[in-house]
Amino acid sequence: MDWWWAGRMLEDNPVALVSWVVVIIGSIVLHELAHGWVATWLGDDTPRLSGHLTLNPLVHIPPMAWVLFIAFGFTWGLMPVNPARLRGRYAGALVAVAGPAMNLLIAGLAVLGMCLWMGFGQGHWTGGQPIEEPLFSNTARFLLYGVMLNVILCVFNLLPVPPLDGWRIASDLCPPFRRLFESERGAQIGLACFVLLFFFGARHVVGFGAGIAGAAIGIALRITVPNADLSALTP
Repeated sequence: MDWWWAGRMLEDNPVALVSWVVVIIGSIVLHELAHGWVATWLGDDTPRLSGHLTLNPLVHIPPMAWVLFIAFGFTWGLMPVNPARLRGRYAGALVAVAGPAMNLLIAGLAVLGMCLWMGFGQGHWTGGQPIEEPLFSNTARFLLYGVMLNVILCVFNLLPVPPLDGWRIASDLCPPFRRLFESERGAQIGLACFVLLFFFGARHVVGFGAGIAGAAIGIALRITVPNADLSALTP
């Protein structure tokens, strides 16, 4: 099953596969809930009335997105929002930025968790018995995924390409930008940009996001646990 991402992970480390699925699905659900919470706060009760203020991933992730997840290991979610009900000049931008902000918050908490796990788990801060394998490495890998996948989600969603959050932010802050992509030709250009991004630019976004995540983890660990053994984080 080397041709399938889940098959490769299942053969190498089943716990890593479970961690990947939990982090991706959980992060997308919280991303969409952040949109819904901010939209509700700004006057739009569409998320509540549609039943989307829930932790149930089946509500947030549409069927086609589940197919994509099974095939490629990545997916997306949806949160219904009615811009006409939002209060405030830049309410649309605030709702849009809430999702990537949630991913950044999750990544920050995962970095904190990584530092605590390395400090206590390897006995650096207590001088006690380190946590045994494979519990230590599996938990460290879970936290690593929490950082890297959420930074990648944040970076990807902030790109100003429809229908990503970055496009919604730019459209709200710059009406001519919105009108450009709302025209018939603009919609075609937007679709072409998204297809090109997904098939040809995604690897660069992933590399850039992973680089930021790795740098953040490295800096945090050098400050808090300079003697940490990072072999548990090696794929």
